[in-house]
Amino acid sequence: MDIRIGVTQSPREITLEVEDDAAARKKIKTAVDAAISGATDVLWLTDKKGREVAVPGAKIAYVEFGSPESDKRMGFGG
Repeated sequence: MDIRIGVTQSPREITLEVEDDAAARKKIKTAVDAAISGATDVLWLTDKKGREVAVPGAKIAYVEFGSPESDKRMGFGG
């Protein structure tokens, strides 16, 4: 599953590919809720390759969950 995180005052979003199962999705949503509510200062996520990413909770603009297959496009579409 792909996760895209928008960060305030940054033109780029953070994109990670993580395991796609119900338990992982629930764990990530809980961590995002805690970071946005201020229960934790930093949202830590680990992608499939083991890369760890930290995002300040106060700077999270949005979090989008999606399927990596839906974003892969081929050709010269208009």
